Amino acid sequence: MENNLYFDSLDLKLKEYAKNNSVPIIQDEGLSFLESIIRIKKPNVILEVGTAIGYSAIRMIKAGAKEVYTIERDKVMYEEAKKNIEEAGFDDRIHIIFKDALEAYPLISGIKIDLLFIDAAKAQYQKFFEIYTKNLCDEGIVICDNMLFHGMVENKNLEEMTRGLRGLVRKLNMFHEYLLSNDNYNTSIYDIGDGMAISIKK
Repeated sequence: MENNLYFDSLDLKLKEYAKNNSVPIIQDEGLSFLESIIRIKKPNVILEVGTAIGYSAIRMIKAGAKEVYTIERDKVMYEEAKKNIEEAGFDDRIHIIFKDALEAYPLISGIKIDLLFIDAAKAQYQKFFEIYTKNLCDEGIVICDNMLFHGMVENKNLEEMTRGLRGLVRKLNMFHEYLLSNDNYNTSIYDIGDGMAISIKK
């Protein structure tokens, strides 16, 4: 019970930090979905693209993952995540890679993963998927967060958005199509949290 209270306190602290510093972390509903998948599938090794402050990596270990590799390119986020993971006591099971995810593949090329969780630069989702699914084991799972991007992906009035936002929404729409038409995976996209996609390797 005491341990649970400690983690509840740490969770609150991380969520407060994220709110006060405008750090995007997984929404509660999406987190519950992710944790449910982990409890059911019991993955040995998870690769996360987009560490931020380490919140989701810590929660994935708590949900039952044995080991998490997580990639972060921002120095401030990397240092914050490192501190939080050490505070959680998971620094022997969560391995942070300080690198741009588009360049980090050589550092994990020899590691087989059971679950890939993508929650980083939305415009690069397809590239992340193509790079890191090479390490996915048979019947492995890919989960992508922010697939609806605050409802903007379903917004048909693109002319109301800034040019940069329009480009991002188009790329996410293209990624939706890429996942749903990919014959190597069975994919479903759910209106959970900010939109969660789950792709299961055939």
